[in-house]
Amino acid sequence: MQSCAWQPRASVLQVDIQPAAGAIAMCVALAVDHLLGEPPARWHPVVWMGNALDWAGKRVAPLAERAGVRQDLKSFWLAALYWIALSAITLLIAGGLQWAVLQLPWWLAVVGLGLCLKPLLAWRMLRTEVQAVEAALGQSLAAGRERLSWLVSRDVTQLTEAQVRESAIESLAENLNDSVVAPLFWFAVAGLPGAALYRFANTADAMWGYRTVRGGRQWEWAGKWAARADDALNWLPARLTALLLWPAGQGAALWRNAGLTPSPNGGWPMGAMALSLGVRLGKPGVYTLNAQGRAPATADVHAAVALAWRAVWGAGALLAAGALAWQGWLA
Repeated sequence: MQSCAWQPRASVLQVDIQPAAGAIAMCVALAVDHLLGEPPARWHPVVWMGNALDWAGKRVAPLAERAGVRQDLKSFWLAALYWIALSAITLLIAGGLQWAVLQLPWWLAVVGLGLCLKPLLAWRMLRTEVQAVEAALGQSLAAGRERLSWLVSRDVTQLTEAQVRESAIESLAENLNDSVVAPLFWFAVAGLPGAALYRFANTADAMWGYRTVRGGRQWEWAGKWAARADDALNWLPARLTALLLWPAGQGAALWRNAGLTPSPNGGWPMGAMALSLGVRLGKPGVYTLNAQGRAPATADVHAAVALAWRAVWGAGALLAAGALAWQGWLA
């Protein structure tokens, strides 16, 4: 007779985990996020990743006044080496932490795994920031622009009230993938190391993945590796996010709109959100999604948050079930 005792099978380099542990840990992480939000910055692993990337960025990207106009393969490969080294450290730390947690009794293991996963996703903070933009718009357009600048990197000084809402809804849709669905997806596939690697890659893209000067440094070549790595890791999760936001009967329209954005992935969740709400979303001078839609109003921001909320819990349920099936098949 086989024993029913808890038998963890994880090692530092082998990320296979007990099926039920992974599924329950995702539920724990979402519940903790809902109840408590983000941990203090000094204990936040994504903040640590950002600090490491900031340190490395000063060594891989040339100062703008020193940057040439031709290919800068030295910066490209140097940035790639730093990215690989830092991602390897991230994997080892996450793998070691997962191994240690899975040595505990099963009920402590699933709680511990969920607590470790939680900082790698951020639904409550995203929702709060989007709602704060709408609340600020209720005070004045200037206040709305100011609050939006906390959420997006684009220039907000000339945006109209409708464009501020467009930007907030777009950010909600895109970050629904980056901050929730993708970390859960990679956790379901590869455990805590998978989620940590994704979050590192996404943070690296946010800090390095630019085609212009940023922070006094030229990122045209230094940021290419980080941008392409993030694109690769987001390919499946972005389309899953679009599925969770799926506009019924508008599959062809979603396909067309998803191809309008410069990003190979961002257009999927943003296009699905635009079509589901019936609103127009866009970045002035760059692209317009669902061009025939109406300008978003206050009610549309609230509807977008409600739709994203359902998608979060849908992702949790779907990926928890997927983790059970995947890990059960590997067993």
